[in-house]
Amino acid sequence: MVLLPACKSGQLPEVAFTSSLGTIIAEIDTIHAPVTAGNFLMLVDSGVYRGACFYRVVRENNQPFNKIRIEVIQGGLLNDSLIETFPGIFHESTKITGIRHLNGTISMARNEPGTASTEFFICIGDQPDLDYGGRRNPDGEGFAAFGRVTEGMDVVKAIQQLQDTSQFLIRPVPVSVSRIR
Repeated sequence: MVLLPACKSGQLPEVAFTSSLGTIIAEIDTIHAPVTAGNFLMLVDSGVYRGACFYRVVRENNQPFNKIRIEVIQGGLLNDSLIETFPGIFHESTKITGIRHLNGTISMARNEPGTASTEFFICIGDQPDLDYGGRRNPDGEGFAAFGRVTEGMDVVKAIQQLQDTSQFLIRPVPVSVSRIR
């Protein structure tokens, strides 16, 4: 049996999401979510997210047709023709990683398990219905969490409050994602 070392602050890679509204700093958990974190860092390091944006905001008041409500901001490449050029990755559910969708958790957006590639979201408040066995996705597999915001939740919340139409920001927020550790 192999025991993983405990994650201490400063051991994990760190990225900065830099936008006109401020900077969000996040630790990326390469220990517990090696596939998802590795894919994200590869995209960061190769410059894929230089032209990224936050484009979707989900709040209690803008999801009238969802029985299970969540609160997140979503970012990435936005353009389906760009997203489709990247292959989906293995779905590391919260059952596998143990990383829960708590306030500030970063996770991959997906349709079916194994389709996540470039699009990510940040949780605002605890979102247990996004975990394995949660009720937000009908397949019950949840989403693949792979990191957490360590600074800048005020920026996340400011983005979430921007004006939207059907959860899509009227003016997406350009963001550059770069590794800082």
